[in-house]
Amino acid sequence: MTRDGGLAGIYRWAELYEDVYSGRGKDYAADAERVAAIITERRPGAVSLLDAACGTGAHLRHLADRFDTVEGVDLAEDMLRVARERLPGTALHTGDMRDFRLGRRFDAVTCMFSSIGYTGGAEGVRATLASFARHLEPGGVIVLEPWYFPETALDRHVVADTFTVGARTVSRVSRAVLEDGAHRMEVHYIVADRENGIRHFTDEHVLAVVAREEYERAFEEAGCAVEYLPGDGPGLFVGVAKGGG
Repeated sequence: MTRDGGLAGIYRWAELYEDVYSGRGKDYAADAERVAAIITERRPGAVSLLDAACGTGAHLRHLADRFDTVEGVDLAEDMLRVARERLPGTALHTGDMRDFRLGRRFDAVTCMFSSIGYTGGAEGVRATLASFARHLEPGGVIVLEPWYFPETALDRHVVADTFTVGARTVSRVSRAVLEDGAHRMEVHYIVADRENGIRHFTDEHVLAVVAREEYERAFEEAGCAVEYLPGDGPGLFVGVAKGGG
């Protein structure tokens, strides 16, 4: 998401998004396996799951093997287009994770890939957790991958990758600067293929850097007991809605 709240360009070009994270080695299957294990450990017999900020459905297609009913919600229509092709017959909804209403509850709500960073800071995190809790059964589980905390967020951090996926070669260079409680990330893409030649475009992403304590407070305000599981990258928060058992 950009500073003005609009979607960054990569989320309007879903096939390129797929190529970027496939080329960078993102292991959606392993992520989904870990998330499913966390959910079933805390809620044995869980059968329904909602993936918020589901994107192209890359996590959801693996989670669909573990739960009887899965649904997704995302703000980016082009990402949902690919998700619908990948998961025919699955209910996939257009909505902002800070304020969506599907009219039903799930055993689990997931939100991966640090998408929560786009919600605009602590206030957005609180609104998002309230939305998730509104869609959760008593005793249900939220698994949330945060963005980085103030003490772990790197300033002026540069990342570069070049990879080929199918007939398309992509070079991606990013630089993230800490500014006003957020990472402002400028990303440049050079995309080359036989049919279209060489193209270049630039994205700006603004991801809020929110303290761990603010995430935990948001879970508690949403009526969930919360624990933080450190790991590679920013780790995971796991919330369990009170009133189950």
